[in-house]
Amino acid sequence: MRQVQLRTHRLVNTALTGGYRSVFRGQGIEFEEVRPYVPGDDVRGIDWKVTARTGEPHIKSYREERELSVHCLVDQGMGMGFGTRRWSKREAAAQLVGLFANVAARNQDRVGLTLFGSEPGLHLDPRKTSRHIQRLIREVMVAEPHDEPGNLKRVLEGSMRALHRRSLVLIFSDFADAGGRSWVQAMRALAMRHDVIGVRLVDPFEKSLPKVGRFALKDLQGGAWNWIDARDEGVRAAWEQAALQREAAVNGALRESRVARIDVPLDEDLAAPILRFFRLRMMRGGRAR
Repeated sequence: MRQVQLRTHRLVNTALTGGYRSVFRGQGIEFEEVRPYVPGDDVRGIDWKVTARTGEPHIKSYREERELSVHCLVDQGMGMGFGTRRWSKREAAAQLVGLFANVAARNQDRVGLTLFGSEPGLHLDPRKTSRHIQRLIREVMVAEPHDEPGNLKRVLEGSMRALHRRSLVLIFSDFADAGGRSWVQAMRALAMRHDVIGVRLVDPFEKSLPKVGRFALKDLQGGAWNWIDARDEGVRAAWEQAALQREAAVNGALRESRVARIDVPLDEDLAAPILRFFRLRMMRGGRAR
């Protein structure tokens, strides 16, 4: 926990804070009141129902949302415990949750958390306190992975019901079930009301086999062991082709859902892809996809 906090605090002091403020703060508007029309008001804002009922022109007024609610959805499916380098996907997710939570807290925004596996998991409503942020990181780190893929569709539908005000929704997952595309419609509906970003965690082993000879991999669903000969060039080529197909499935599903995507390789500095995303979004006026 202490190591994660130290790393995330150092990252918060980089350009990430400015990028967060520029990209996410004050993007939305919130209805405030219906008031009598004053000459000079934009007539496009007239509330015709109230005007007809009262006989006097009334106008809807709005205010810019200054406080943002950030909500992290973290996959606890079977693949999130996998890792061949410094961190597993779950450990990387804990660091990134801590990073976003600390940046949000510095900007006086609230942060919440929902863990999900094959069934809905822990849910913490958004808060601002440092103790709350410590708990977010701890809960992600200690959560036991489920023995099946995470049910993304179910948690997205739950978020639609639970998030009443406009939020930044960050989904930390390997999106292992992207080929099924069962969650696309639910994610698209969520993205119509909130700013949704899919953060895909990728271990380098999943993309390219090291040339290390024969080794066995266990099927986490069936429990069977399968021997792979990584010396075989054809085997390595097939492995890389399968990885490209998985990536295309994830990208296609997220694009169809109309949400932004950040790929985070676990053999790099975890913050680097986040920083690149922020810079690109600022260049495009907050519309990077």
